[in-house]
Amino acid sequence: MTRHAAGAETQSDQDMAGADSRPLGSEEIYGALDLGTNNCRLLLARPSRRGFRVVDAFSRIIRLGEGVSQTGRLSDLAMDRTMEALRVCAGKLQRHNVSRARLVATQACRVAENGPAFVDNVRRNFDLDIEILTPEIEAHLAVAGCATLIDPGADYVLVFDIGGGSSEIIWLDMTRLGGRQDVLGGRNDVDEAIVAWESLPVGVVTLAEHFGGRDVTKASFAAMSQAVTELLLPFEQKHRFRELMSGKSVHFLGTSGTVTTIAGVMLGLERYDRKRVDGIWLGLKEIDEVTSELLGWSYDERVQQPCIGRERADLVLAGCAILDAILKLWPGDRLRVADRGLREGILMRLMMEDGVWRAGRRRRGRGKRARGSRAS
Repeated sequence: MTRHAAGAETQSDQDMAGADSRPLGSEEIYGALDLGTNNCRLLLARPSRRGFRVVDAFSRIIRLGEGVSQTGRLSDLAMDRTMEALRVCAGKLQRHNVSRARLVATQACRVAENGPAFVDNVRRNFDLDIEILTPEIEAHLAVAGCATLIDPGADYVLVFDIGGGSSEIIWLDMTRLGGRQDVLGGRNDVDEAIVAWESLPVGVVTLAEHFGGRDVTKASFAAMSQAVTELLLPFEQKHRFRELMSGKSVHFLGTSGTVTTIAGVMLGLERYDRKRVDGIWLGLKEIDEVTSELLGWSYDERVQQPCIGRERADLVLAGCAILDAILKLWPGDRLRVADRGLREGILMRLMMEDGVWRAGRRRRGRGKRARGSRAS
């Protein structure tokens, strides 16, 4: 799913902590744009002693991938909605004089027949050079963005991002990093811990479109969960993580709006509060209880829930079904919630490349690139 409307994207004092970074002599601002299947998100930040400090942000539901699973194409209405959001993003990038940014699109543009043409149209209209990410790069950036929330004492960590059109599954073997250590305490070795990843061709939008998201029964929820399980099984059969987990310290880290929604509902928040949700630990029993509660609500009741709202009320149970399949296939004890991910990973990588975010064996200073330029 996506992040939430109320207060989630407007905190100008947000820090990305956990890394040893040194601020630039100038007031340089970096940008990251994530154009997803359901949401368009922009994050602007400058380096700080704790990592980076957010100076501006934007998030809007655009449902760019609406109907793509049926037609194979981005619809005119969806593209129009997205262009309006990108107009705002272009204005913020220009107004803040962003010197370096990475602008990316994910599953909707990746699979739609007219995805590349849409990206070209964005470039012509707004001078925004949007890169359509491969699933592998998307997975690596998602891990980088939430790596400071990984328990370095765990043997294995499952990081997952339940998106609108796809879901990224990434397994980390922390023993590859020599046991307990600060994953991003000045290091970027988290990539070395990735032992397997998979991009499932299913997200909250595509699953809800196929099974229906407004009126979800226990039977239709079980069908959604089973459909996701069938997509996960070949990955598990290849890597056999159920066996590897036995007797080991394992935790899950969810970067998606599905888990932030569950956390917000569990906490009984009257308004979504990122500071209370980001980094919280959830027990699997708590997740099951919230999921059962949501299943018992009508669509209108989900609309009234402040951590869901009208724009996500028809998607939240599809996200819960994807999470249900993940946790049943790989049973564990606890899950950590990350209200951070792809954009934060992009910013971190850009700053490391410019030498303002020290990371392990990387060398300082690789020069600046123009706004909208690509980075590996």
